[in-house]
Amino acid sequence: MKQTIGNYRWRVVSLLFFATTLNYVDRSVLGLLKPVIATDLGWTEIQYGYIVSAFSVAYGLGLLLTGVLLDRYGTKAGYVVAVSVWSIACSFHAFARSVFGFGLARFMLGVGESVNFPAAVKSVSEWFPKKERALANGWFNSGSNVGAFLAPVIVSFITVQYGWRWAFIVTGALGTIWVIAWFISYRLPEKHPRVSKAELEYIVSDSVEEKKVAVSWIKLITDRRAQAFCIIKVATDWVWWFLLFWTPDLLNKMFGADIKELVIPLVLIYTMASIGGIGGGWLSSTLIKRGKSINFSRKIAMLISAFIMLSVLFIPSSPELWVAVLLLSLSTAAHQGWSSNVFAIASDIYPKHMVGSVVSLGGFAAAIANAVFATLIGLALQITKSYTIVFLTAGTMYFLSWFVLKLMVPVIGSPENAGDELQVAGR
Repeated sequence: MKQTIGNYRWRVVSLLFFATTLNYVDRSVLGLLKPVIATDLGWTEIQYGYIVSAFSVAYGLGLLLTGVLLDRYGTKAGYVVAVSVWSIACSFHAFARSVFGFGLARFMLGVGESVNFPAAVKSVSEWFPKKERALANGWFNSGSNVGAFLAPVIVSFITVQYGWRWAFIVTGALGTIWVIAWFISYRLPEKHPRVSKAELEYIVSDSVEEKKVAVSWIKLITDRRAQAFCIIKVATDWVWWFLLFWTPDLLNKMFGADIKELVIPLVLIYTMASIGGIGGGWLSSTLIKRGKSINFSRKIAMLISAFIMLSVLFIPSSPELWVAVLLLSLSTAAHQGWSSNVFAIASDIYPKHMVGSVVSLGGFAAAIANAVFATLIGLALQITKSYTIVFLTAGTMYFLSWFVLKLMVPVIGSPENAGDELQVAGR
């Protein structure tokens, strides 16, 4: 079937995958180098929490504008600007000498990186029929895991050979290659010379005519479905960022693993996360293709992820390194399976021209919450010298979020009706 209708849409996903990979390589460098830099520059846990919070605040502020700009100007220009900004910001870390300098570099990195997920989800909604969107989301989102496990390999080699500052410079420079490839090859499907008529018909095969309506932020914020999306992102996104930014430090503190010893454990942890992200998307997409409703398919995939996420409760009591690595692998896989379906829900509920704004709104709410959580985590670690309370909190968030979705969005509706339900006037 794919050979008959063409598969250029999967080439687009490959570009989104590599953008997300770069996104996570660049944001992961600081977490990997935290034990080294903290020793070199004398950081406290609270100061590190402040630096992580700077990224989260900027990420959230960037998302306030990202969705609207992407919906207005498109993903091609948005990605070119975003990847250029975050690549320069990543390299700028090498020249920072103080907590303020690192905070400024993280702030600019957050502004640039805020574009990635709204742009990627919007691109998927434009290039894929509904029955393939969760799987496509799972594939591009797996780039976050590939980036997370490539980062320790790249960073450890560069740091050992040339010092930690060169790790920021080299990883930041990689974005230039992607920007050139994206600028040359990306178009909308209906305007792309490489898309066959059969593939274009397949892309729009389960779409209906959507009414383009002018949607104000007030209308969107007061919509119960958007509120549910935001609550889910606030309650669970911080767990992933915690696992990303603190796992190297966790394994260092619990088991004395240095940056070279962390390479294989981190590769395994984020390989499993990649498998989980693709698997979660595959599960709901397969159920839909077999005749189950979108509502049932998304929610059952998320419920399974919530059960697997309970593995985080046992991490603080792990007796040795590889037990902790196994539990961390299960938790990252569960989160990414969950996340693939959360992203798909945005395009299930809202029409294509609103998806960027909805994802940005949820991302903004989550990023601000992440800034608060990062500071609280740093404070908790400084006071208790233990990760127990953090993991206990993380383990309960997914079930609570699932019940919020169940209550606030009893049935995941069709995006063609979203404009009518928001009751706003057309342009």
